[in-house]
Amino acid sequence: MFAGPFDESIVKRARDTRALDLRLVDIRDFATDRHRTVDDAPYGGGPGMVMKPGPLFAAVESVVGADSAVILLTPQGRAFQQQLAMQLSQLSHLVLICGHYEGVDERVREHLVHDEISIGDYVLTGGELPAMVVIDAVTRLLPGVLGAPASVQEESHTSGLLEYPQYARPAEFRGWRVPDILLSGNHAEIARWRQERSIERTRLRRPDMLSESTPSQVTGGIERVDQAE
Repeated sequence: MFAGPFDESIVKRARDTRALDLRLVDIRDFATDRHRTVDDAPYGGGPGMVMKPGPLFAAVESVVGADSAVILLTPQGRAFQQQLAMQLSQLSHLVLICGHYEGVDERVREHLVHDEISIGDYVLTGGELPAMVVIDAVTRLLPGVLGAPASVQEESHTSGLLEYPQYARPAEFRGWRVPDILLSGNHAEIARWRQERSIERTRLRRPDMLSESTPSQVTGGIERVDQAE
């Protein structure tokens, strides 16, 4: 599942230039039976299977270090947003656990992971696709990955607003013209126009964003959530 997305475009270039060091770990390699079993029926009964703690702990402990942040991809996690991607990009080592089946043994949540992340309010067959989303979003924020670092600062969600409309040549296409202000060369007026359009677009499409602090600042690191006493 990972071969295609990680061998294309920006992620591939980041790996080629060593801006990103990416390693895939198969949890089944840490199973202790000949069938490489990593799941079992839940205590107390119920449908589905649960990922056992043994293989998960062993897999994570094989790669974790003092500077590692261990993150579980799960529908129960906090929402993954651009500000969180920026925060993660400042950390030196991320370990992403891809959940499966009915979920993972609760002891993994309580004693192994530092944070839990969800990419949306829906259920997928596993945590692989969410992991790809997180890695892609974080990779493009790493120093030296994008050719024009300033472009990151003007993207949707980075400033707390949706991005302003963008245009490219020709100046007129099928009778539709680029706004005259963008052709004027007046950079102060262009900046003002872009800011106004960003606010207008955000108000129409994502009014919920305007109720939050904008722009928001990322501070601190990953903290363990739902920690057991």
